[in-house]
Amino acid sequence: MSAAQTEVGGLSIATVYRNIGSLLESDWLTTVSMPGETLRYEVAGKAHHHHFRCNGCGKVFELEGCDLSLRPKLPRGFRVTGHEFFLFGRCAECV
Repeated sequence: MSAAQTEVGGLSIATVYRNIGSLLESDWLTTVSMPGETLRYEVAGKAHHHHFRCNGCGKVFELEGCDLSLRPKLPRGFRVTGHEFFLFGRCAECV
């Protein structure tokens, strides 16, 4: 049973997914794809940021900003249009 079904008796999972789809189409939600995880969703329109997933408790934390000084050597003619960056480790509660 999903958390939404616990809060609202009789709520079908189809209704939940239909509403998620509508929120994605209206650009109110955006997907967050983390390696080895199912898709997550967050409110769209946030400033550029990255994520940290705790290997202990599984919680995902947002990391503000982006200070990537990494400059990969791209093949000639290639141009970067975006990037994804994920950190994994242990949060303060799980250390």
